[in-house]
Amino acid sequence: MHIGIDFGTSYTAAATFVDGELTHVTFGDAKQFRTAVFFPEVVPDPTKRRAADTAAATVESFEDALFGDEAVAAYLEYGDGNLIESPKSMLGFRMDAQVRRVIVHIATYVLEHIRLAASRQLGENVRTAVIGRPVHFRSSMGEKGSEQAVEIIREAAAVAGFDSVSFLEEPAAAAMHYHKRLSHRQTALIVDIGGGTTDVAFAELGGDELPRIVRTWGLAKGGTDLDVNLSMRAFMPELGNNVTRVPVHHFVEAASVHNLPKQREFRRQDYRFVDEPWRSRLQALQQPGATTRLNQTAERSKIALSSRDRTEADLGFLDPGLGVSIVRDDMNEAAEPFVERMQRLLAEVREEWPSVPASIFLTGGTSRSPIVKEAVRRSFPDIPMVEGDPSLGVVSGLAVAATERDATSA
Repeated sequence: MHIGIDFGTSYTAAATFVDGELTHVTFGDAKQFRTAVFFPEVVPDPTKRRAADTAAATVESFEDALFGDEAVAAYLEYGDGNLIESPKSMLGFRMDAQVRRVIVHIATYVLEHIRLAASRQLGENVRTAVIGRPVHFRSSMGEKGSEQAVEIIREAAAVAGFDSVSFLEEPAAAAMHYHKRLSHRQTALIVDIGGGTTDVAFAELGGDELPRIVRTWGLAKGGTDLDVNLSMRAFMPELGNNVTRVPVHHFVEAASVHNLPKQREFRRQDYRFVDEPWRSRLQALQQPGATTRLNQTAERSKIALSSRDRTEADLGFLDPGLGVSIVRDDMNEAAEPFVERMQRLLAEVREEWPSVPASIFLTGGTSRSPIVKEAVRRSFPDIPMVEGDPSLGVVSGLAVAATERDATSA
């Protein structure tokens, strides 16, 4: 049986069709899990342990790793070990051989976690998958970075027990999901705004014909950029940004929890000669788990400001009694760099599409943001906009693609 896997920057999900019904793989009680892995010690080499070959087998990797919110909670509770958040965001960057091996190991654990959960739920040993990929991965090497990212995922999937995997661009997957909702043939523009990337596809969808992807565009920015920007605007001044002589890039490194090299660089800085109260707060932020707590606070604040004009953030873990009041304007200004870049991409799309689409289909976790949603509306004011499932639209389309692969190979 083929499954579809949305290996996301922020959240990961999997799905397939069983007896014609869309079936989401569940992780505990949820249809997705935060893309985070915790190892109590070093990241173990998954090739040096016994892999599980049946859905009923006990898997040794679960003794080594925790996933999702459980991973974050364990890291915050124990204060040591290794928490890797958003490993997908690292796949396209230049790395030496040792770092690459570690990244492959991390991706292997994530993919094996998915495969074994699917095998248990579906009652058969899942060995094949269609995996979503952005049009352009976050990368320091251009298109070579995207090629490297696909190679790493493919290598990790093989170690995780998949006999074969194929890849489908995420906006194309979202298009397949939308295709199922359309009784008549039409053109549509798919706008998928995720945690790490923003992807767009022009497609011919609906009716009895197969969906046809005409053109895709991509931007290697997404919701995690909003979190970093909000942290820089609302929280980092309380730690001395633009007040002390500490370089700005230190604060960017602290806010970038999805970037392991930046996190390591921040933790090795020496703040002994910074004036109080900044010194103590920065040193507290260097403690294990503190940057993760700060990022979670930024994420919660971002979500709260989607429906409220003001929210309060507790930073007492950095300095007892420290808190920050954040207003909607803070969120608007934090989102502005991303929104401007996204609108430039959408303007480029509008200049290059082959015809005016009948509808805009909006999906992806970051599409929940009213600021982002309104920016898309402003880019296409005369075209009806249809909102898809922000969390599960892409994986639902990947399940469609996986089912077609099953039918082809049968």
